[in-house]
Amino acid sequence: MIKLITDHPEYANDIAEEIRLFYSNTEVDIVSSDDTLRDGDVIISVFLKSDGREWISDAHYRGLYGTRVENYDYSYTMPAVNGSELIVKRYEKRCVKVAVFRLLKGIFKDNNTPWGSLTGIRPTRLLRELTGELGESGAMRTMTDMFDVSNEKLSLAKQICDAQSPVLATQTQDDVDVYVGIPFCRTKCMYCSFASCVRTKKTDMAAYIDALCRDIEFGAQIVCESGRKVRSMYVGGGTPTVLTAQELNRVLECAIEAYGGYGNEFTVEAGRPDTIDREKLEIIRSFGAKRISINPQTMNQRTLHLVCRDHTVEDIFNCYDLARDVGFEVINMDVIVGLPEETINDVGNTFERIYELAPNNLTVHTLAIKRSSALKSQLGNYNLAQAEEVERMVELGYATAQRLGLHPYYMYRQKYMSGNLENVGYAADGCGCIYNIDMMEDTTTIMAHGAGAMTKVMFDAERRVERIPNPKDIGTYIAKVAKLAEEKRAMFTRG
Repeated sequence: MIKLITDHPEYANDIAEEIRLFYSNTEVDIVSSDDTLRDGDVIISVFLKSDGREWISDAHYRGLYGTRVENYDYSYTMPAVNGSELIVKRYEKRCVKVAVFRLLKGIFKDNNTPWGSLTGIRPTRLLRELTGELGESGAMRTMTDMFDVSNEKLSLAKQICDAQSPVLATQTQDDVDVYVGIPFCRTKCMYCSFASCVRTKKTDMAAYIDALCRDIEFGAQIVCESGRKVRSMYVGGGTPTVLTAQELNRVLECAIEAYGGYGNEFTVEAGRPDTIDREKLEIIRSFGAKRISINPQTMNQRTLHLVCRDHTVEDIFNCYDLARDVGFEVINMDVIVGLPEETINDVGNTFERIYELAPNNLTVHTLAIKRSSALKSQLGNYNLAQAEEVERMVELGYATAQRLGLHPYYMYRQKYMSGNLENVGYAADGCGCIYNIDMMEDTTTIMAHGAGAMTKVMFDAERRVERIPNPKDIGTYIAKVAKLAEEKRAMFTRG
């Protein structure tokens, strides 16, 4: 058991994330003393103090192994920073996280931690902020010297920041991206932790769509009242094409009419091949969408069956050809590396098949084992690739993207990811997704519709984001649409 003692409990979750870089999928309990240390227990103590000029974080490790007690210490000092409470907390948190990371890295030297002490999902946002504060060379130095990011990952982050710069340069404070969520799927994949429902004959989709359309109409009115303009629109899930053609037509028509268009870009996450047909693709195309995502996740039939995806590899090829025939200019394909029972050879086969199709967008995800997924409760039943092999799988994805002439343009990280790695989106020149960049970099206000969707407003002067999450439960969402609209209107007024 891992136990944590700290005099700053407000940072306990952040400290726990550092601990999980070395003890994956481990629960961390906050305790008040180490009197209850038992065989096999580890207690990590973290304290923070300041003399007004410096912050000093002292981290201590104590482990009991039989009759042997192991003790390690690390102290990290950084200059104190003045500013708002939000800024002070940001830097205090950095100090304690670095102390814990370096304490544990000194003990577990061989652990794969290419992103150093960074546990947040947006390393590129941090690099961009540091560049604004310190200049490019100062930012690069801070990423390696303070956060212990590897040169390889820093290079990746820099490539992505450079690719995003022209897109972010076109953004204004009045822009808003619109998200429409369809949180339903035909089946639930064993690795999935999203708040998606399996559509059955008993699903009252009409009630959900009625509520969704009211939500969209309320949101469009709020955006108009706030003087903002739509920059992009994204329809995601779940699996949007789990809707019938008639249902899909109604949702898209509602969104386009309510907002008076889709701005500079319209993307629909078509999703799984077993829910896509020509009629649905033609409906999507008729509303102006030029971008879709067709997501195989793997090109190995055995794995598709294992993770509960009811389609074949041949279906993926047929669906891709159909989308091209209907006239979609940009097609993204999602792949997950590190899936249960897959080896480096299996992943190599997946990328070879992707190369045959030659999409102009490719997103390579690293498996994240979330607590709410079916996989989490079945871990003992499957072989999972170790960190070093997962890293080689990720490298295969990068190599395939290069062969296709695709460049990394956005990235995010998740908790509990295999090998402490990342998810990367690659695109041909001019084919990057505006919405993905805006959403992942937290640079643009987003009006989000649908159960489980997250509306957020940017407060640029304070580098602050306010959020309003829609309820994940379908019934609760339907009942609260009007109340949510009131909350969003108030937040947009403040922004």
